Amino acid sequence: MKDKRKLSFRRVLSLHLRGMKLWWRCNPQMFLSITAEALFKSAASYVTIYLSAQIIGELSAGRNPQVLLRMALTTVCAAAALSLAASLATRWKKAKRSTAFFDWKRLHCEKFLSMDFADLDEQKTHDLYAQLTQNANWNSWGLLKLWEYFESAMNGLFGILGGVALTVSLFTRPVPAGDLTQLNHPAVSLGVIALFLGLTALAPVFATKAQSYFLRQTDDVLLGNRLFNIFGGISSDRERAPDIRMYRQEAIIKHYMKVDPFFGTKSPIAKYARGPMGLWDAASAGTRGLFFGIVCLFACLKAWAGAFGVGAVAQYVAAVTQLSQGASQLLQVLGDAGNNAPFLETDFQFLDIPNKMYMGSLTTEKRADRNFQVEFRDVSFRYPGSSSWALRHVTMGFRVGSRLAVVGENGSGKTTFIKLLCRLYDPTEGQILLNGIDIRKYNYSDYRDLFSVVFQDFQLLALPLGQNVAASASYDRALAEACLDKAGFGDRLTAMPQGLDTCLYKELDKEGVDISGGEAQKIAIARALYKDAPFLILDEPTAALDPMAEAEIYGKLNEITGDKTAVYISHRLSSCKFCDEILVFQDGSIVQQGSHEALSQAPGKYRELWQAQAQYYTTQ
Repeated sequence: MKDKRKLSFRRVLSLHLRGMKLWWRCNPQMFLSITAEALFKSAASYVTIYLSAQIIGELSAGRNPQVLLRMALTTVCAAAALSLAASLATRWKKAKRSTAFFDWKRLHCEKFLSMDFADLDEQKTHDLYAQLTQNANWNSWGLLKLWEYFESAMNGLFGILGGVALTVSLFTRPVPAGDLTQLNHPAVSLGVIALFLGLTALAPVFATKAQSYFLRQTDDVLLGNRLFNIFGGISSDRERAPDIRMYRQEAIIKHYMKVDPFFGTKSPIAKYARGPMGLWDAASAGTRGLFFGIVCLFACLKAWAGAFGVGAVAQYVAAVTQLSQGASQLLQVLGDAGNNAPFLETDFQFLDIPNKMYMGSLTTEKRADRNFQVEFRDVSFRYPGSSSWALRHVTMGFRVGSRLAVVGENGSGKTTFIKLLCRLYDPTEGQILLNGIDIRKYNYSDYRDLFSVVFQDFQLLALPLGQNVAASASYDRALAEACLDKAGFGDRLTAMPQGLDTCLYKELDKEGVDISGGEAQKIAIARALYKDAPFLILDEPTAALDPMAEAEIYGKLNEITGDKTAVYISHRLSSCKFCDEILVFQDGSIVQQGSHEALSQAPGKYRELWQAQAQYYTTQ
């Protein structure tokens, strides 16, 4: 990536070790299976090389049938046993590898579920997550790349160990006599070893250089992947289908799905492949070929001079080649790790987002009388990164068991008020008190249990109806049915093919039932009732309901809310007639407070809003 700085080796190593520790906690058997596979594959390869060399030696010397038969049987049995063990390890590895992507996604899921809502609500958090997801889609960069590196490292390590065991005698066996006894000189052996090491190191350097050209295109490719994923998914989105057809959006979708600028034959990455990237890859392959030629020449010269037989030549050439490949794999892993480190930083930047919200320690009282007093005391709030105030100097209190309406134009601060009340955010200035104590001092989970909320953009899950109501896999069926009935869903429940066990939507169950927006809203209200919290907050509770269903909900308002303290956010001011008190928000402040009767008669914002809506229902 063009904007990524060069990281130190220590930093690269630290990032990768941390990633490995993270994966070990998620999937330790993956490491064990990869190690076992590499061990058995390497053993099978080197045992076959050694025994085959012995057979060739016997064929070129004694040719004893009994010896050859014994060697052949030993070779076949050993190769078969080790190959079987390697196959079992491979099967084990594939089984564990199949869960790697889901382990990776689970890490992100757990992080999202545990982070402060304030961070979850910030766009930069989602931008960061989109970045790391696109990194993975591009070439598995980041945490997913570590499995590939570990496998290459294990193959390389066992390749080196086996190669060294079968290669040592290439340098220790002396030439007995003749002009080539100079090959016995230690300087010759050291020189050949140095040449071997140099060529072994050079090949992965060239390969890593070739790989670096992929990184130069990362930003462009990320854009290409993002466009393709977004516009590819739009075509199958049922909710977008009417708009796409009515406005003939298929042309613009097809335009943005073109991948030629990013992945086609005329793309920059294709030009690199035909140019410098291809040349570096060719240099890497050529270096490996040169290495193989030198190994053959050195082994053949010593064999010709009588240091060992033909079978040993086959052993040394194969073993040294395997050793070189193992060393190259290890070195390439180190080189590629430097390329991968910036992507790991992105992964950990997301996983390391700190939770700054104070969790508190006081336990909220379990009061049968639901006598919870909430007070806003000179509360002001600014969203992170914003210079403008979303709320300013809000002071008010809740009366226990009251019905409170919160009204105002869009952007006036109503939703922010609710977010602060539920402690999804903490005030920038001022205090919110529960029974006279700052809510920040209460245990965070206990405090949230005081509230049941139906947000305007509520979400239901593609799970059975009963589980959606209870927000749990196990629940009180009678209570769930009662809550659905209170919310006006009783008749629809009776018509459900499997009652509470009927799955909503069809993502997980082909027999699932699609529901309307109004029906979904009733289920959301039932979910809030099932929680049975002292405070019930309804954000536009009848927005998706038809007039008859809306009238039914308001007619049962007292039954629905019971002894709870209820808060309604609504643009339909007719709902305010059912409330004890109304808060009128404007520009982040409470500009009016009182009953419907009082506010509708007094000059001010509420009367203005009421008359704006009432005129359409007044007989001319």
